[in-house]
Amino acid sequence: MNALLILLILLILLMLIVAKKDGLRNLIGLTFNFIAIFVLITLISWGFNAIAVLIVLSVIILAIAIFMSADESEVTLIAFKTSIIVVLSLLILALIIQHFGQFQGFATEDVDELENLSLNVGLNFSNVAIVVMVISMLGAVAESAMALAASLSEVVEQDENMSLDQFKNQREIISQQILGTAVNTLFFGVLGATVGLILWFVRLNYRFADIFNSKLLMAEVAAMLLGMLGILFAIWLSGYFVQKYFELKNTHRYFCQ
Repeated sequence: MNALLILLILLILLMLIVAKKDGLRNLIGLTFNFIAIFVLITLISWGFNAIAVLIVLSVIILAIAIFMSADESEVTLIAFKTSIIVVLSLLILALIIQHFGQFQGFATEDVDELENLSLNVGLNFSNVAIVVMVISMLGAVAESAMALAASLSEVVEQDENMSLDQFKNQREIISQQILGTAVNTLFFGVLGATVGLILWFVRLNYRFADIFNSKLLMAEVAAMLLGMLGILFAIWLSGYFVQKYFELKNTHRYFCQ
C-alpha cells in the first residue's frame, strides 16, 4: 500500500476519532479546498489572469477554511473579515516583493531536469510566483485570525463584567502566545522543506553570496517572511475587531440598564 495513502487514512481516522462531527466537517472543508486549489491551477494553465484567479479563489478558500471550522457566527465573521483584509493587503506587498526579487522561473539547479523539456509553456511565471507566495500564507493567516477571535470571545463570555483595560490586557497576552506558536510553526515548516537544499549547498561548497542569491531558497524565505507578516497583521487586526465588538456590546448593555 502506498505510504501516502496510509498517512491519509490515519489522518482521516484520527480526525474522526478526536473531533467526531467537527472532524468530518473539517475533512469536507479540506476536500473542497483541495478542489479549489486544483481549479486555480487549471484556470492559470488555461491562460486566465493569474492574479484575478488568485483573488477569487483565495476568498473561496478562506471562506471554506473558516466557516467550516466553527459554528460561532460572530467569531467566524471576524476571522473571515480579518483574513480577507490581510490577504489583499499582502497581495500588494507580494507584487512589490516580486518586482524587486524576481523569484519567478527556474533556478540553475533545475537545468539537468529541464534539459530535454520545452520551456515554451506560455505562462507568466512572475504571476505564478506571486500566486505561490499568497497561497502559502492563507492557512497561517486564517488560523491566526480564528485562534485570536475565538480565544478573546471565550474570555469575554467567561467574564461579562470585564472592564476594557482587563480586555486589552487579555488581548495582549493571548496575542503574544498565538504569535509565538504560529510564527515558529511557519518557520520550522519552511526550514524542514528546505533543509535538504541547504545541506546540498553546504556539501557543494556554495559561497554565502551564492546561497543568499539562490532563487530556490530565497523564494521560500520570501514566502515565509510574507506569511509571518500576515500572521502578525491578522493577530492585530482580529484583536482590533473583537475589541470594537466588545466596546459596542458594553455600550449597548449600559444603555439597556
